[in-house]
Amino acid sequence: MSDFGGEFLSVERRGKIAILTMIKPESMNAIGTHEDCQDIIETLRTLGEDRSVSAIILTGSGKAFSAGGNLKGMQDRTGIGVLDQPDSTRSNYRKGVQAVIRALMDCEVPMIAAVNGHAIGLGCDLACTCDIRIAAESAKFACSFIKVGIVPGDGGAWLLQKVLGYPRAAELFLTGDRFGAAQAKEYGLVTDVVPDAELLDRAIAIAERIVCNPPRALRLTKRLLREAQHSRMSDILELSAAYQAIVHETADNREAINAFVEKRPPVFTGE
Repeated sequence: MSDFGGEFLSVERRGKIAILTMIKPESMNAIGTHEDCQDIIETLRTLGEDRSVSAIILTGSGKAFSAGGNLKGMQDRTGIGVLDQPDSTRSNYRKGVQAVIRALMDCEVPMIAAVNGHAIGLGCDLACTCDIRIAAESAKFACSFIKVGIVPGDGGAWLLQKVLGYPRAAELFLTGDRFGAAQAKEYGLVTDVVPDAELLDRAIAIAERIVCNPPRALRLTKRLLREAQHSRMSDILELSAAYQAIVHETADNREAINAFVEKRPPVFTGE
């Protein structure tokens, strides 16, 4: 059952978990229009502002997670890619797919990618914005921008290096080779590979292990991890101290300590 969403994404709530499903299986969930982009951006904004959400699962409908960008739009010079002039194309990328990647990276809610099928180009990079990635046995991946004569215009050159390191990212971008779920796990792109029918249940199980923790501390921990990817140790120590000062004043911090001392399960309220 879809609680809300637009034409590209459906959103189902299961307690503190929000399941986002890309619902354009006829195009293998390719992102083809600015309306698709805005649907993703607005959905993430809505969920980010909802303090009752403590985990998000991103997955696809049909046989694909996401095939990335829409090649027909590129051919016709319409949609979210190439337009009639280089400066127009640059602006189009910035307000389209790059805005989507920014929204995903800025989301403070822990995110799990449940890669159910093809994750190609932009689709692979969407998965890389998530904090945790698991894949179905049938999943296929490719950083195949080079195969259609373009560069990764969505920030993938930064994202994949953060996940896999430079040498492996370079190999995948420069060859454009496709690889399966088992190879993705060997590379470290995903942490687990499961039978297709078990994918969503496994993602929900991981999410449940996350959402049982204090909501404010969860979001600040994710933010700290993100900032640590590009900051100096001294800066992270300062930020850690500031975040710690915030969570020490929460009711959930007091509840966690009291529950531990009293040897009982904690009850967190997000306060």
